[in-house]
Amino acid sequence: MAAGRLIIKTEFLPTKYRGYMLPLSQVFWLAGSLLIIGLASVVIPTIGWRWLIRIASIPGIILIMAFKFIPESARFNVSTGNTQAAMTTLESIAKMNSSAMPEGKLVEPILEKRGRFADLLDAKYLRTTLQIWVIWLGISFAYYGVILASAELLERDLVCGSQPELESEVVVTLGDTEGSQSPCHCHMFAPSDYRTMIISTIGEIALNPLNILGINFLGRRLSLSITMGCTALFFLLLNICTSSAGLVGFLFMLRALVAANFNTIYIYTAEVYPTTMRALGMGISGSLCRIGAMVAPFISQVLMSASILGALCLFSSVCVVCAISAFTLPIETKGRALQVLLPFVILLKIYLCCPVSSQETSMEEETVRRTAF
Repeated sequence: MAAGRLIIKTEFLPTKYRGYMLPLSQVFWLAGSLLIIGLASVVIPTIGWRWLIRIASIPGIILIMAFKFIPESARFNVSTGNTQAAMTTLESIAKMNSSAMPEGKLVEPILEKRGRFADLLDAKYLRTTLQIWVIWLGISFAYYGVILASAELLERDLVCGSQPELESEVVVTLGDTEGSQSPCHCHMFAPSDYRTMIISTIGEIALNPLNILGINFLGRRLSLSITMGCTALFFLLLNICTSSAGLVGFLFMLRALVAANFNTIYIYTAEVYPTTMRALGMGISGSLCRIGAMVAPFISQVLMSASILGALCLFSSVCVVCAISAFTLPIETKGRALQVLLPFVILLKIYLCCPVSSQETSMEEETVRRTAF
């Protein structure tokens, strides 16, 4: 779902606004994260975690009903030859922007092959695709790792000089039969732990202004390599003996950095592939993202139980690999127009009141050039 909503926004936004508007959408992700933490602090101690899941599912049900009000990407419709649907969408954009429709019509282009998995591994995109997959896997691994590690560190109360309170442990029961008690002992979160989670979560938007500046002025590759390198550093800093405020500060910065990583790789992946391959590229990258999310708990909870330093070093090493992969990406997409049909680019820019650059008269080989106005 995250990949789908980003593709829609990417294909509607003009080039010069993508690096600004896409990271700002992180505000809504932050709002949802804060909401679920606030709900957890109220619901879990009173009516239990099962009710938290039930309540949290309500926005998803509402979203399903709201999908019918979201327009299909006009770029996608043009790439599949459905020019009538594309024109309908563009007419609504023109009306919304109080712009007059240009004379003429959008002619149906020559139909191209739809995106295939083999296209991602074509010689032109092979290196880019493989490095993007490594980065997606590593960023997801680090993102969910720091979230789970935060809970693990707070539960273990590993602030320098503190001792775990054994009397606060709760035995988890698995049923009514004898011997059904689990050897797992859970340390219930105190109100201060929820406050720490909220503060660290706010970090996901703290670096947004710097992230936006980096994306638009340093470029996607350099910006991502810097934030990934800093993420590796702060994972190691978690092992330093520090105060409670120091731990909160490290978690705050880690959440800020991993969010910045996600912002940048989302934008880069959506921009680097042409329209016929964009959804496929984002979808496969999202699948690798899920793999990273599945592996993270085994490191941030299982391995961390045996060796905190070992787990943190593993997270840091993965981030270093991702930083190198980002720095060596062969294509920089900063200021690069989406690889779409030439007539559609011009028509969309007219509707959005954007100037048509002379560079858009020479598109890449995928561009279809047949049109009439």
